[in-house]
Amino acid sequence: MSLSYTSIKTLIDFLPEELAAAVEQLNPAQFEAVEELRLRNGGFLTIVTAQGDYTVPGTRERRLGSEDLLLTLERATGASLHTALSSLRQGFSSARGGHRIGVCGTVVSQDGQTVFLRDISSLNLRVAHEVVGIAASVLPLLIEDGRLCNTLIISPPGMGKTTLLRDMLRSCSEGEGVPPVRVGVADERGELCAMHEGQPQLSIGRRTDVICGGTKAEGLMMLLRGMNPEVLVVDEVTAPEDIQAIEQAIGCGVTVLATAHAGSFGDLQRRTSYHPIMEKELFRRFVLVGIQQGRRQYEIFNERGERLAITGD
Repeated sequence: MSLSYTSIKTLIDFLPEELAAAVEQLNPAQFEAVEELRLRNGGFLTIVTAQGDYTVPGTRERRLGSEDLLLTLERATGASLHTALSSLRQGFSSARGGHRIGVCGTVVSQDGQTVFLRDISSLNLRVAHEVVGIAASVLPLLIEDGRLCNTLIISPPGMGKTTLLRDMLRSCSEGEGVPPVRVGVADERGELCAMHEGQPQLSIGRRTDVICGGTKAEGLMMLLRGMNPEVLVVDEVTAPEDIQAIEQAIGCGVTVLATAHAGSFGDLQRRTSYHPIMEKELFRRFVLVGIQQGRRQYEIFNERGERLAITGD
């Protein structure tokens, strides 16, 4: 059984039985390519790959209804929509195996704040791809004067930032391509490590400690104070407090590996929320993730935006 099949099988189990049976008929190559499963009320079950999307074979006569979406969401959130309320306010819920379930529907507000989503109209089941070894060509390019640089991985959504970051932290923890170090992960959404009953469901290395839930800033500070990390890892930096926590960690001599949404180095420079990162030169290396001819490509930049190298999977 391939790693891709094992990973996507947890998502298949969330689907109604008829739809799950159709997805399980995919061949190994098709499984390797799956990045998302899309369910839209009144539409068809669709698979998204780097090359495009298509309706799952055997389901072209099966239009989805609201009951299909609700059943899938209930299974993904542990048979209770209420347990996912805090996540659903942000338009997503984390699921077993490190997957993310994107949710659309009608916003219910109270005092100007989103408190719930009702009349669910579409779901996006994003596969948590674990690809061991993809950091091998990238890590050597992030070392300066014998030390791993503070590095920010950037790309638009869905390009594989989290997958690369996960293998980078695993490699650091195991000493593959770099000397082995203690790694601390602030895994707010559970996507990096997929912790279940205190055990990671994905490969993160033997020297890795994880804080799940809470905010990224809280997790980073807890790890910094209590676990004596040499490398700190955080996914999707967005809030000012995230950046402040990263600055504090770097000031303590800890290397930080993180990700952020941006389509290019120039986009990152133009986004107001990231101005403190750029002005204070918190990161010495930037990795832009893209796709060329259906394969992942990694462009490495320094803090001045000068491209240093290009590599790939």
